[in-house]
Amino acid sequence: MTDPSSEFAIELSGLRKTYRRGKKVTVAVDGLDLAVRRGEVFGLLGPNGAGKTTTVEVCEGLTVPDSGTVRVLGREWRAGRHDELRDRIGVCLQETKFHEKATVREIVQLFAACYVRGRTVDDVLQVVSLQEKAAARESTLSGGQRQRLAVATALVGEPELLFLDEPTTGLDPQSRRQLWDVVRSFKAGGGTVVLTTHYMDEAQQLCDRIAIVDHGKVIALGTPAELITSLGAEHFVEIDVDAFDGRLAAADLARLPDVQKCEIAGARAVLTVGSVHTVVPVLLRTLADRGVELRGLATRHATLEDVFVHLTGRHLREDSR
Repeated sequence: MTDPSSEFAIELSGLRKTYRRGKKVTVAVDGLDLAVRRGEVFGLLGPNGAGKTTTVEVCEGLTVPDSGTVRVLGREWRAGRHDELRDRIGVCLQETKFHEKATVREIVQLFAACYVRGRTVDDVLQVVSLQEKAAARESTLSGGQRQRLAVATALVGEPELLFLDEPTTGLDPQSRRQLWDVVRSFKAGGGTVVLTTHYMDEAQQLCDRIAIVDHGKVIALGTPAELITSLGAEHFVEIDVDAFDGRLAAADLARLPDVQKCEIAGARAVLTVGSVHTVVPVLLRTLADRGVELRGLATRHATLEDVFVHLTGRHLREDSR
């Protein structure tokens, strides 16, 4: 039964995990504290090696921490009591291998047999829009259909808590949005989701709150809007010119009204600004006065990607490659 005394689906305190290979010791998680509220979609973001995968594996009961407190759905992972929690969680990995000659229905039936309770196979296939593929062999499915099948196997036990590890990697836009709808439906039914992803738009669309993890610790936590606001600026102005050849320097642009930061790379400059309509007219006059030819101008809102780069100096997608 769900512990009604706690508002949290996951509570981690002082979590630490190290790995040893010969004399080399790698600290994967370094005293991490984290709490995931019931009924929310919680995003865990970070570059490879940041510790997020180890953190999720500890929450799933797959990895034993060296120290710290771990409570999942109000209970701790303990020897002899794993089945109590495993019946209440669902796990979908980034890539899941199924028997290619088995049908979609047979695969879901196999996973359903692992749970004491659960949804009917037909019900789950309808949730992930695979009812018309029930008799199809796994080998005939598209990449998006295979991933929705993986989500179906995670949902068939009617979990309270769902772990999704980069569930839309490599999928086309339509397949990604189909899985987004599944996540939203699960949350609407009262479920809790822990999501890892390398797609910033996905995190911004789905997550109620996000934790950015680096070097085994949480370095930022909040709603997408709160994290973006933490940058101190909500807009960027990007310009391409004929050349920055001494006529204009980054320091000159940084001194313009409402400009908080300026970075120049080659013939491109990126200005972090508080207000676009204040900066752009002054910027255009400055370029004209210095004899610098403007070849392109674009403005955009700050994004989660900007937050990540600001905090870690690394792009999620670049690091994953």
